[in-house]
Amino acid sequence: MTKEFEAGFEGTLPATPEDCWRAITVDAGSWSWPVRYEPRVGGSESGLTFYGGEVTTWEPGERFATRCEKDGWFNELDYTFEPRGDGTHLKFVHRGVFLEDWDTNYDACRQHTAFYYHSLGEYLTHFNGRPAVYAMTEAPAASASRDGFTTLKKALGAPGAVGDRIVVLGEEGVVDYATPNFLGVRTADTLYRFYGRNAFGWPIGVGRHYFGDADDRDWAAWLAEVFG
Repeated sequence: MTKEFEAGFEGTLPATPEDCWRAITVDAGSWSWPVRYEPRVGGSESGLTFYGGEVTTWEPGERFATRCEKDGWFNELDYTFEPRGDGTHLKFVHRGVFLEDWDTNYDACRQHTAFYYHSLGEYLTHFNGRPAVYAMTEAPAASASRDGFTTLKKALGAPGAVGDRIVVLGEEGVVDYATPNFLGVRTADTLYRFYGRNAFGWPIGVGRHYFGDADDRDWAAWLAEVFG
């Protein structure tokens, strides 16, 4: 049985409405994952969902929305941008339908949304306007165990609170986000995002946004060793 949900984010970001707009509509790979929008009402969306979608509102610097529908299922994103002092107040609403396991999927959606929009703030604060190369590596199936994220954090040196210094496979950085299920690390040229999706019964993911040269480390091999 399908059931609708609503989640979102509301807060002030450290950039102009135009910069926030561009980050969401053009440079999504710099803080979440690559999504492409054809820049007009009725334009196509690709990369956000399996089915692709359609731009329903395109008002640069003010409002943006997109929607996908298929066989009773839908996914809808709605953004409103408002100047607020030296920054921008963003209201983001995500509506849709989960086809199964509603509680788990809704919990995962809320927690991922909070992490993504924190990452947007990190991008706008430290890397605004810089293009990024995005990469994601999924850990082995064994990482989906109850203690999977604890195992990963131990392998990273057991980082604790926001502001802690940490070395990620030889690269020095600072913890910018820390919750029981998610960890963010910012270095001079990279945002590392560690997704403890084992909390929802899924394998852990490690996302990277490279604003300099992409590293040549074999993350799949390292994760296989951690969870071997």
